[in-house]
Amino acid sequence: MGRDAVVFPEVVAVADALLDPAMAQLAWLDSGAGRPRALPADGMFCRRLGERIGRPWLGPLAATDYGRPLTSWMGSVIRLRRSAGGPPGYDNDPWWLRQEHQSATMAGQLRVLGKEKKAPGSGRMWRAAVPAEQRTLITRAIESAEEQLLQLRGAQTGPTADVARQLLRSLRHSAGLIENAWKRTALVAVNAGMPLEEVAQWAEMSPDALMNILTAGQEHSG
Repeated sequence: MGRDAVVFPEVVAVADALLDPAMAQLAWLDSGAGRPRALPADGMFCRRLGERIGRPWLGPLAATDYGRPLTSWMGSVIRLRRSAGGPPGYDNDPWWLRQEHQSATMAGQLRVLGKEKKAPGSGRMWRAAVPAEQRTLITRAIESAEEQLLQLRGAQTGPTADVARQLLRSLRHSAGLIENAWKRTALVAVNAGMPLEEVAQWAEMSPDALMNILTAGQEHSG
């Protein structure tokens, strides 16, 4: 806990805000209180949390980052107030974390860091080099592509023309999502300090071609 307070001060700031009963009340109201409803993407809880810790981007990020510790905390608070049990594998203690969300030990992190420094390229860890919002955007793009591809499994029945049309359109959409994901990944890798030549090699492109794509993408997003 002492190490996390030093290395991850934002975690302490968030935990301090969550200790305020008013935050639990906002999560309860967002859930519909006595009339259960799905948590809204622009709920009062997430907006207020971003305001309290001076991170306006955290609200929209937390509202759609399902399955993470913050949404698990909200779910536990809501279930406790409804006197409802949690899903399999969960605990109704708001401060309980699944194993995959628990912090690695300092010894484990040092071992990983040592391996990173022996490898070619940057020794910085991905989570330290890439902002949380960028990591989330990449993850969402990949998950959306996976979801699109999974939906195709049940779409291969019917007249040939209809099936081919649906498959080609869906595959083209999935390809666009995957392309967006690899472009974002390449961009954040370059912005994190990785040499353009190495990133281009991993993407199986020339450095000039990759630079043109990344520059065009930045101009388009702006």
